[in-house]
Amino acid sequence: MQQEEKKISLPFFGVPRLFPYLKPYRLLIAAMILLGGMSSAIDALYPLFNRYALDNFIGGRTLAGLGVFITLYMLLVLGQTVINYISTFWCGKMEMTVNKDLRNAAFNHLQTLSFSYYNQNAVGYIHARVMSDTGLIGELVSWRMMNFVWSGSYVIGVLAVMLLIDVRLTCYILVLIPIAVVMMTYFQKKLLTYNRKIREINSKITGNYNEGITGARTIKILSVEEKMIRDFNEETHNMRRTSIREAHFSALFISSITMMSAIVLALVLWQGGKLTRDGFMRIGTLSVFMSYALELLEPIQNIIETLSAFVAIQANIERLTRLLAEKSDVADSPEVIEKYGDTFHPKRENWEELHGDVEFKDVSFKYPDGEEYVLEHFNLKVPRGTNIAVVGETGAGKSTLVNLVCRFFEPTEGRILIDGRDARERSQLWLHSNIGYVLQSPHLFAGTVRDNLRYGKPDATDEEIMEALRLVSADEVLAKMDKGLDSDVGEGGEMLSTGEKQLFSFARAILADPRILVLDEATSSIDTVTEKAIQNAIETVIRGRTSFVIAHRLSTIVDADVILVVKDGKIIGQGTHRELMKQRGYYYKLYTKQYEELVWGE
Repeated sequence: MQQEEKKISLPFFGVPRLFPYLKPYRLLIAAMILLGGMSSAIDALYPLFNRYALDNFIGGRTLAGLGVFITLYMLLVLGQTVINYISTFWCGKMEMTVNKDLRNAAFNHLQTLSFSYYNQNAVGYIHARVMSDTGLIGELVSWRMMNFVWSGSYVIGVLAVMLLIDVRLTCYILVLIPIAVVMMTYFQKKLLTYNRKIREINSKITGNYNEGITGARTIKILSVEEKMIRDFNEETHNMRRTSIREAHFSALFISSITMMSAIVLALVLWQGGKLTRDGFMRIGTLSVFMSYALELLEPIQNIIETLSAFVAIQANIERLTRLLAEKSDVADSPEVIEKYGDTFHPKRENWEELHGDVEFKDVSFKYPDGEEYVLEHFNLKVPRGTNIAVVGETGAGKSTLVNLVCRFFEPTEGRILIDGRDARERSQLWLHSNIGYVLQSPHLFAGTVRDNLRYGKPDATDEEIMEALRLVSADEVLAKMDKGLDSDVGEGGEMLSTGEKQLFSFARAILADPRILVLDEATSSIDTVTEKAIQNAIETVIRGRTSFVIAHRLSTIVDADVILVVKDGKIIGQGTHRELMKQRGYYYKLYTKQYEELVWGE
């Protein structure tokens, strides 16, 4: 479940949090603001040129000064063209660059966070922060900001010119502007509400669509096609109903703006026509006011829309900046970073060789979002080369121990020593670079077999890769693939079976030549014949290495040096297979139960 959202009480509260990320572009932002002001000034000048043409060339029936007029007008058009080109280019550049930097910052920061963050936040929630929120923010600080600057300066400039030309007509228009603002604000709030609902419903539709595809096999097995169709149709019906309401208010909004523009134009024609008839105003001046009256409502509407967008995007800014400010539960101290480097800037020349001695000293642990201790005052000394097996029923908490060894979590109390030193005295990357971890649910990255295995050792040769594959009997799987090491495994390894993915995952871990090896039920997805071959390989691989084996099939760990028995998140026993069987306790029951199931199964 994602973390609870904090409510935003003040408008634009989140904007200052973006300043550190926008600081590199302060000159570009200043230039964009300047260009926006220049563009609006030129737009405000065009009606004045029309006024001059009407009053002098048409009204005065003379062409004197026409060449100068045309030259100045063309220079104005050329200047506006250049400004529009530069501002459009800079806005696009600003949007894409801010998107890139914020997404890179968010993705890089996610790599530094501990497992507890991912336990508490759903994948969809994190994905939306990195992709959707950054996109909205990039648009906000580029196009919307430019639009706001242009609209604001245009309204101010036009009103100033109108007041200089004729105060009386300007006052008539100023009376209607507050009415237009109130009307626009009302419709904008309604449209914003409906747009939010549409986005929420669209997210649900996307989720249902995704489940309908990825879970197609399960849906057919459970025969729940009718329920899936009913749920999907319900959401699409909600989308249709809400979208029609949004379209209704949008149509009312556009019609109201058109009506307001017509009222303003009629008012200008009525009063301006009387002034022109009585000789108090020339026809060119009336033309200027008509142009301004028609064009004034659009920038006011832009300002209101931009301010509404600012308010709406506060939640996105808050969520993204909160992610970037998130502190990891597992972090290296400044002293450790100074000596050993961090995840992105390792100082490998200072890394000591890891031998594999592990010791738990009075370790107690509870998960960051939990209330009960999983381990309490636990002590265990694991000399290098020792094979530790962790057994228990599904959900008993077997992975907790190895998560602490791998420093995916920190002990709540006590210390874990690696080669006689507290693990926190050296960098996480140093430790993780010396650990091979094979998960129960293996994950392969999109790409070739070679690419995936080289995640374990980037500079591995093809000969080293093939040796690792042979060691775990994965070379037989490779032999069936058309392109060998260049064969594509698909997204998440979807082109392979679970067992095949497990074999390649195992080879990837072995290729790194780790000093500590963790096997998290690594043979659970492999058939009996392949498991036999892998068990032989494991005996070779773990020799000389410290290994932690989380086992479901107890027959595979009878030769372990120490077996830890876990129940309900607690370690209730430890010893060799022979010692635990003699005690006739919980381990004895687990082992005999599996043995009986195996015999009866045969």
